[in-house]
Amino acid sequence: MKATGATEAWLEVPFVRSSVTPIAAPEGCEGTWHKYVISQGDNEITGLRAGTLTEVMQHVDGLTERLNERRVGKQKHK
Repeated sequence: MKATGATEAWLEVPFVRSSVTPIAAPEGCEGTWHKYVISQGDNEITGLRAGTLTEVMQHVDGLTERLNERRVGKQKHK
């Protein structure tokens, strides 16, 4: 399957960590929780994660890195 112009344009836009903010623990959960947002242009991935700010930022940065590795891999297979 060949990538369209729109798909090729999105492949050039990297994923970035947009924010990590503390939130109240979800119902039935305890501890410190954070909401994170990873963006790629207008697209956003939003998630919740338990842990310290440092732990959550490390998780989100690792996730962002893996998403970008997948994005770059798709560019190489043109």
